[in-house]
Amino acid sequence: MPALKKIASTVISAALLSGLALTPAFAADKDKQDDKQPKPPSTMSSLGGEQLAKTGPQVNLGPGAPVLPKKLSGRSWVVADAESGDILAAHNAHWRLPPASTLKMLFADTVLPALQPTTLTHTVKDSDLAGVGEGSSLVGIKEDHTYTVHDLWLGVFLRSGNDAVHVLSEMYGGVPKTVTAMQKHAEELQALDTTVVSPDGYDAPGQVSSAYDLTLIARSGMQKKDFREYAATASADFPGEEKKGKKRESFEIQNTNRLITGDNGVDPYKGIAGVKNGYTTHAGNTFTGVAERDGRVLLVTVMNPSAEESHAVYKEAAHLLDWGFAASGKVTPVGQLVPPKSVDTGSANGGKGAQPAAGADQGSGGQAKAAHAATAGQGSGGVGIALTVVGGMLVVLAAGVFLVNRRWPVPGLTRRTPATADATEPVKPADPAEKAEKAEKAEKAEKAEKAEKAEPRASVGATETAESTESAGPAASASAAPTGPTGPTEKS
Repeated sequence: MPALKKIASTVISAALLSGLALTPAFAADKDKQDDKQPKPPSTMSSLGGEQLAKTGPQVNLGPGAPVLPKKLSGRSWVVADAESGDILAAHNAHWRLPPASTLKMLFADTVLPALQPTTLTHTVKDSDLAGVGEGSSLVGIKEDHTYTVHDLWLGVFLRSGNDAVHVLSEMYGGVPKTVTAMQKHAEELQALDTTVVSPDGYDAPGQVSSAYDLTLIARSGMQKKDFREYAATASADFPGEEKKGKKRESFEIQNTNRLITGDNGVDPYKGIAGVKNGYTTHAGNTFTGVAERDGRVLLVTVMNPSAEESHAVYKEAAHLLDWGFAASGKVTPVGQLVPPKSVDTGSANGGKGAQPAAGADQGSGGQAKAAHAATAGQGSGGVGIALTVVGGMLVVLAAGVFLVNRRWPVPGLTRRTPATADATEPVKPADPAEKAEKAEKAEKAEKAEKAEKAEPRASVGATETAESTESAGPAASASAAPTGPTGPTEKS
């Protein structure tokens, strides 16, 4: 028995010594992994506030403010009030990092106003697609096939199709001209951390942006009606292959923004309204989003989270949005989203005679038309909510006053209960051809009204109906469907 006790004691001692020896080794391995993570530069831009030039999390908590979410692994992130421009919290806000497909927001904000109307068509040539990078995300555009500008923008926003970006770039005047225009527009927006090399965000030496810049760019883009509608669309039909003697078929494409459409482990975020996600092997996952809750609109950007869990970029963005809504009014801003260079902020020191941002909502007489959309309840895949927020975020840029230090109007949103939402399908942006047809009908109705002054004003009702449904296209399904291929280098 003593011999057995001695053996057992020896085995236990050996195991304990082994455990003690391994524990520092594991800790050392973890430290080595942490050491391999890139570090932010010691000096960063202070644009928007001195605190934004500092490394690490920046937040000024007030009484009753919740602490920041735990386990945020993004190399850089920003959460800001879209209306006032207040940055509620940030982490390495000006760290210049590869943006991946979030750079498509700058592409759209630059090019979308120039390619009007969206009913314009283009027949694709081989040369249009020659510069698409290997492994790019694609919507499935084919040479010698004709597409409308509307089709192509759906391909950009929903499928993050680099093929669609290159075709639109050719329509704009070529890739070099597009890149130059994007860089100029970035400088106008004061997105000074951004260097554009490719219009689609495909990995390229020297191509960088920052969480601060991407948030600025999203804020600018969301002031354009078309941009908002495309960014909020959950799914749409895309033209397929043309076959001689047969009607051209279409296939469904779905938005790759998982806070809109949801996915395994990610629920659609209540109140989400876009904006853009991205991924490349060099950039990692990137995301910029906008959401509304109780009349407050927040922007969030997360760049390259290191967490290994699935959809980490969406989960961290959702946590930051939740925190932002809970912390609003209880924190002192760490900085500001600055206005574009050329616009009047409406302050005493603001410039005079500045013009509205390109492509801003303007109807006849330079006044914006407000559109209203209804909110779908739970189970809508997020698109009903998204379009409601979009309808509520229409911005008036009268007299060139940019949206700074004043609220985005959220006029009378009609909210449906889950019970009534079940009977109503989510909507997508209206087809331009349908818009033109409805406008023509409205014009005819107006003429008929004038010709029949003595009759009841039935034609007025027809006109109002046409206007109220202008921004709501045919119903779109939120189910998944075959899409263009995604390569190993980039996915979005």
